Amino acid sequence: MLTYGTWGISGLPRGRVIGTGTILDTARFRSLLGRHYEIDPRSVHALIIGEHGDSEVPVWSRATIGGMKLHEFGEAQGRSHDQATLDGIFTQTRDAAQEIIKRKGATYYAVSSGMMRLLEAILRDEQTILPVSCVLRGQYGLHDVALSLPAVIDGDGVREHLALTMDAHEIEALHRSAAVIQQAIETLTID
Repeated sequence: MLTYGTWGISGLPRGRVIGTGTILDTARFRSLLGRHYEIDPRSVHALIIGEHGDSEVPVWSRATIGGMKLHEFGEAQGRSHDQATLDGIFTQTRDAAQEIIKRKGATYYAVSSGMMRLLEAILRDEQTILPVSCVLRGQYGLHDVALSLPAVIDGDGVREHLALTMDAHEIEALHRSAAVIQQAIETLTID
């Protein structure tokens, strides 16, 4: 909602108004998956997309470790695939901010870290991929709503969003997440 509102007020191109989106959620998700599989989180490639909040979406169909899907990696390590455990990891990821606020009163240190990562990518023209929020132009049939999707970040901001091939449940969940944000956007008054 903040990204959309800022874009509407600023008059800047869509790719120049960027929210931190699910950068933190994705980092937490990778960290928790790494802990579960006993592997360095930098070797885990998994994303959280959509709203940064209760309707965010784990993209299980694209999650890999060392190029192997999670169930393949688990089997290679002698572990059975337990979706209930993985769903618990997602729940822990999604609810982490609430837990941090309960303990510390705020989450501003983590947000600052995510913002620094985004700024670093822009200032260094890294052409790296981060899950950030930007006003969409038709990705997954979504228009004029700011959602977090993986995007190539360069010196100009969002160069492009990547079109992930996701399963039908993930796309449906992304649309539900967009509806939550769209409802919040409708409460904004931008003059």
